[in-house]
Amino acid sequence: MSDWRVETLGEDALLLRFGDRIDAALNRRVHALAADIAAQRPPWLCDVVPAYATLALFVDRFAFPTSADPLHEAERWLEAQAFGTDAETVAVEQRVVDIPVRYGGEDGPDLEAVAAHAGLSVQDLVARHSAGDYSVAMLGFAAGFPYLLGMDAALAMPRLDTPRTRVAAGSIGIGGAQTGIYPRQGPGGWRIIGRTTLPLFDAVRMPPTLLAPGDRVRFVVDPASTSR
Repeated sequence: MSDWRVETLGEDALLLRFGDRIDAALNRRVHALAADIAAQRPPWLCDVVPAYATLALFVDRFAFPTSADPLHEAERWLEAQAFGTDAETVAVEQRVVDIPVRYGGEDGPDLEAVAAHAGLSVQDLVARHSAGDYSVAMLGFAAGFPYLLGMDAALAMPRLDTPRTRVAAGSIGIGGAQTGIYPRQGPGGWRIIGRTTLPLFDAVRMPPTLLAPGDRVRFVVDPASTSR
C-alpha cells in the first residue's frame, strides 16, 4: 500500500502528497520515490518535481492517445508498481557541494541580529551555521533557489516584517527554521547572514542550476568573512 495521496495538479500533472509538514524523513521518501520513478522512465512521464512533502509528476497526455483520462492512466501505472515505502532501503545518489560563504559585513547585514536573537556570539552563530549537514529539500521561489534542511534549530528566526526590495545574488538567508541561497538579485524577506560568489543559476548552462533536490550542501567559511 502506498504511503501517499494522489491529487490532480491541473490537467497535465499528478501530485503525490506524503504529508503536510516540513520533515526530513518525509523529504527522504519523496526523493527516494522520485529516483525510483525516474529510473523506470515510463513513456508518459515528462518531468518529476520533488518538494518538501509532495512529488509532482508531469504527464504527456499524448502518450495515451486512446484514453479520455490520461491522468487516470498514469495513476493506474503508479498503483501497479511495487514501490517501497522505506526511504532508508533506497539508494539515492547524493552529490556533496561545497559553498564558500563570506559571513557578516555588507554580505550579511542581519548576522548580528540573528546572533542576538539566538543568544549567541557572532562567531558561534557562524560556527553553527557552517557546521550544518544540509540537504536540498527542493528548488523554488526563484530559479535555482535551494530550500535546505538540516539547520540548527537554535538559529531559527522569523522573516523580516518588511521584505527588502533588493537582495544580492548569492545571499544566504534564514527564514523561520529554514536556510537558503538567493540565486539572483531580487526582493526577499529572509534574514541575510552571508553571501557566496558561486553562481547558482545560469540560463545557458546545462543544467542551469548548480544544485538539485537531494544534493548535500556544506557551507565553508571564507577567510574574508568580517565575522572572524
